[in-house]
Amino acid sequence: MSIETNTTAQTTPPTVNGLPFVDAEEVHRRIDPDRARRLIEQALRDGFDPADDPARSHANAGSGHLLLMPSTLGDWVGVKVASVAPGNPELGLPRIQATYVLMDARTLTPRLFVDGVSLTSLRTPATSAVAADHLTAPEASRLVVFGNGPQAVEHTVAMAGIREFTDIRLVGRTPHKVRAAIEELAGRGVTVEAGTATDVAEADLVVCATSSADPLFDGSMVRDGACVVAIGSHEPDRRELDAALMGRSQVVVEERSAALRECGDVVIAIDEGTLTEDDLLGLAPLVRGEFSRRIDRPNVFKGSGMSWQDLAVAVGVAPTD
Repeated sequence: MSIETNTTAQTTPPTVNGLPFVDAEEVHRRIDPDRARRLIEQALRDGFDPADDPARSHANAGSGHLLLMPSTLGDWVGVKVASVAPGNPELGLPRIQATYVLMDARTLTPRLFVDGVSLTSLRTPATSAVAADHLTAPEASRLVVFGNGPQAVEHTVAMAGIREFTDIRLVGRTPHKVRAAIEELAGRGVTVEAGTATDVAEADLVVCATSSADPLFDGSMVRDGACVVAIGSHEPDRRELDAALMGRSQVVVEERSAALRECGDVVIAIDEGTLTEDDLLGLAPLVRGEFSRRIDRPNVFKGSGMSWQDLAVAVGVAPTD
């Protein structure tokens, strides 16, 4: 499997216990959203099967829990260790922190430490953009994004890279946070205005990037042929999309068993009888052209994030020498 590594000019990174450490600023300098998308798609085109990825493991720890996410791609092995401490924001600290260790597959020798949060901020929208690029009409012009946090912002940037949208709306519950996100996007060259849930009715692409436990809008508003991307959680009891929308859509997931473990949009729709396990299609077959978008029904991509995606982007950060 050929994985694209980093060939851009690099600054000399600091070291941790003798190993280079690539911080968040350097990660974003080396990998832009479009390159992250190409790295994710390349891994699938080269034959990687997401079903081979180990399941994400959880462990209670201290005031929160730890996530352990290992993976292997070709000549590389990596693992992300993420901590989730719900009380951290009150202490002025991030709720989620993460570190990535990149190793060579032959000897399992650590080669590089990478800021894990920056990898997540790149790989999640990159994976969504891969799916959306295959499931959204080529002439799409209207984008609606639910959310006003970092993932909503990064998804807006990533989606603006796959289509020439002339109308982008951001929908959020807190007006000042929506305004802040719109200002940030303007600084990154993406023109956005505040929207409402009813904008879904005219959208070609809808992105849901929230922490909501309940559906964000009436799924009957989504037009046939439109694409909906939902990435808000990896918990089986939370969903952003209603069961009726899931039932009338072509549903694509990163990998079936992962979706059945972690994707509430899928799990709840199956429990409510509108969807079956056999209805779920994989992202890898979509990328490889084994099926395509539907125009007679909506197209839904539900992602929860998988370990191989972090590794695909981390390899792109690694130097070639």
